[in-house]
Amino acid sequence: MAQEQEKKTFDWLPEGMEPLADGEYDAIIMGTGLKECVISGLLSVQGMRVLQMDRNDYYGAECASLNLTNLYKKFNAGDPPENLGANRDFNVDLIPKLIMACGNLTKMLLHTKVTRYLEFKSIEGSYVYKGGKILKVPATPEEALRSPLMGLFEKRRFRSFLVFVDQYDETKPETHKGKDLTVMTMKQLYESFGLQPDTHQFISHAMCLKLDDVHLGQPALGTVKELQIYCYSLSRYGTSPYIYPVYGLGGLPEGFSRLCAIHGGTFMLNRDVDEIMYNDKGEAIGVKAGNEMARAKFVVGDPSYFPKEKVNATGQIVRCICFLNHPIPNCGDLESVQIIIPGPQVNRKNDIFVCSISSSHAVSAKGVYVAIVSTKMEGNEADKEVIPGLALLGHIMQRFTMVETTYEPVSDGHADKCYISSSFDASSHFEGDVEDLLSLYKRVTGKDLDMTINADSVEADY
Repeated sequence: MAQEQEKKTFDWLPEGMEPLADGEYDAIIMGTGLKECVISGLLSVQGMRVLQMDRNDYYGAECASLNLTNLYKKFNAGDPPENLGANRDFNVDLIPKLIMACGNLTKMLLHTKVTRYLEFKSIEGSYVYKGGKILKVPATPEEALRSPLMGLFEKRRFRSFLVFVDQYDETKPETHKGKDLTVMTMKQLYESFGLQPDTHQFISHAMCLKLDDVHLGQPALGTVKELQIYCYSLSRYGTSPYIYPVYGLGGLPEGFSRLCAIHGGTFMLNRDVDEIMYNDKGEAIGVKAGNEMARAKFVVGDPSYFPKEKVNATGQIVRCICFLNHPIPNCGDLESVQIIIPGPQVNRKNDIFVCSISSSHAVSAKGVYVAIVSTKMEGNEADKEVIPGLALLGHIMQRFTMVETTYEPVSDGHADKCYISSSFDASSHFEGDVEDLLSLYKRVTGKDLDMTINADSVEADY
């Protein structure tokens, strides 16, 4: 009887329906992908009452880390062979991405103190594919002078360019050297240093992490700032500008979920949303799951939770997860690397991304290397799209291939109170996805996330 009395009743609850969890919330978040978990963590810290639901029985949604059994099950590949090692040794990311050491995702982790739940290690090498060879991305102006990426005179011009970028400060005109980067295009900036088109391509794709060449015709300031973050991250950790969580990326959404839970958030795994409820104005006011309902001021989620008319398909991405019994060849036997293949190098518009991690990051058994090849689809045959990347890997013990359609929201969410994240892009780093996350945060809260924190202050041994 006491339990009967404790059960909450609400005027808005239709007859025969039960309240879902506590019934009323400020926000309902659908999915436990990284973007959704960051939002739930940040909103709960601000005192909002948050309900977060996921149709899966694990955290991470499409960016989850799976053990060996779950990975083979996902791809209907039968039982994993015993020679790969113990199930518990594997934490294989479905969407593997590296974190820029001094970039915006690191700032978010610091801003929310989620770093206390995670341990990071640096990625050992950053490479670019040029003229049929894998070449190291120079880490310093001095290394640039020894790099086989370019000829002697081009090296000197490249060094001068790097020195200019390193010293450039938007607020100090004396560092501008007469160049107005709010007007001058990136192509004009490259040309002003006498750099050749091949060098433009290498800097833009391997260092500024641009996915195409649109930025060449745009004001250079944004691209120069991205290059500064790359160079700064590189100088901080020496071997590459990237870091990666020990035990895989699944720890990131879990860390933000823990933050949300500490601040009173409610989580429901293995619970799908049957319907989003709307008022007469077409604004989302809650969700229905079975015979239970919860109300909220707005809903947030990944595209898979929303009707087709609220999202646009933006293309398809092919990702290959490969198990190797050796490091990627021609990369100095490193345990972890990133290789960018600029699209024009292999007659493509879109870059191909290759990265490899191993037991040093606790994602696989000793002696097994997890390599991932990903790119945006340009044709209809997934296997053909990734040939240039797979060709760099050497012998492949096991390969899993998936093709996913990517989506973005049709509107910003203000009219219908449905705030939808975009799908993760094809790159092997988070820089583009963090831009979407910052945009999502601003759409939901109406204000920019404070990103002024210094990314140097990560208290971890990289």
